[in-house]
Amino acid sequence: MTHPNADTIAAIATAQGRGGIGVVRISGGGIAGLASALLGNLPAPRHATFTDFQDENGEIIDQGIALYFPAPHSYTGEDVLELQGHGGSAVLHLVLQRCLDLGARLAEPGEFTRRAFLNDKIDLAQAESVADLIEATTTEAARSAMRSLHGDFSAVIHALLDELVRLRMLVEAMLDFPEEDIDVVDSTHRDSLLQTIQAKLQQTIAIARQGSLLREGAHIALVGRPNVGKSSLLNCLSGEEVALVSDVPGTTRDVIRQVIQIRGVPLHIMDTAGLRESQDEIENMGMARTHQMVKRADLILLLLDAAKGCSAEDTEIISGFPADIPHLLVFNKADLLNEKPDKSENAGVYISAKSGEGLDELREEMLKLIGWRNQESGTFIARERHLIALNLALSHLAQASAVLPRPELFAEELRLTQQALSSITGKFSADDLLGEIFSRFCIGK
Repeated sequence: MTHPNADTIAAIATAQGRGGIGVVRISGGGIAGLASALLGNLPAPRHATFTDFQDENGEIIDQGIALYFPAPHSYTGEDVLELQGHGGSAVLHLVLQRCLDLGARLAEPGEFTRRAFLNDKIDLAQAESVADLIEATTTEAARSAMRSLHGDFSAVIHALLDELVRLRMLVEAMLDFPEEDIDVVDSTHRDSLLQTIQAKLQQTIAIARQGSLLREGAHIALVGRPNVGKSSLLNCLSGEEVALVSDVPGTTRDVIRQVIQIRGVPLHIMDTAGLRESQDEIENMGMARTHQMVKRADLILLLLDAAKGCSAEDTEIISGFPADIPHLLVFNKADLLNEKPDKSENAGVYISAKSGEGLDELREEMLKLIGWRNQESGTFIARERHLIALNLALSHLAQASAVLPRPELFAEELRLTQQALSSITGKFSADDLLGEIFSRFCIGK
């Protein structure tokens, strides 16, 4: 909980560069003395006070707004002072240095949010969503991060934990009695609770995967023989000329990456070198990188010439795809066909990177294959750490079902399930994990 003598930290909370307004944030137990020396007095709580920011000689460094939030009603749960001045780099550093001279120390990355977590202002999932909101690259990702910050994700986890605790209480009560005294009603209720928790956990995992896609995006590899239109498709999807397009085979020799978004989902498109037999050492190095990218992709788009169809060489390329990575056949140059193809004969999408024909269908298929689904309720942001914990909890529930006739083992699996779920909100989190999480925050947040 909040300690009145917590050391005072300070940092510039706005991004580097020039701006109309810049903010220096201070938090800790020494706010009163610092404010008196810097501002002349401690501002009234939660009121915007226009004042001078003074140096050690009483000279004015800057003028601006001071906001004072006494503990525990602040972001960190400690006394917090925010100084809003002009957004020039030099003047902000002068104000910050004055705070440091008055006894504050420079805040570490994410230290303000870490203190908010340690003071029970927010849980760990909400703390992570602060960074996710700042780093969001799409509007949908930003909305989902805001839902997590508001507590939607945490509320789902807490609801699961409440039901799990009820099940554990029932099981522990049943352990206190000989087997012959256990009521059939208790066993039926136990089994029903277990099935309900499993179903809700699976639903939560499905929503979390959507949130993970919004945060991390998906990596999509454009693969195919030379001159099938991979670079043209990349340019068409991105809306700009990011790759050279030429009739000369082997033009693309290195992986070209471009980030696009479809319905708010960020997609990392990778244009790779054309696959063919070649004596060119540089081109062969490019094709080697193509094979490496394919292994790391979430989806592979195999581009084919619509007029030529899927040849023996293309079939050989497909045989080299990892079995656990989905792939989609994309027949390009469909605008050159004399008649429309019978889609029932070919499992794939027909497009024209030149005219844009079929691109809407391609975009929908890409979203479908990477696992994106429209959610009736709002998606909350999720990280890989959250998915690992959720899947671990689900595996412990599955193991609990397997040892149902052995109540002691069943109870232990339920305990491990609760521990896995609680790690998401930070109830059971090692200090090294907290350090790793908050070290990725920007300074001042």
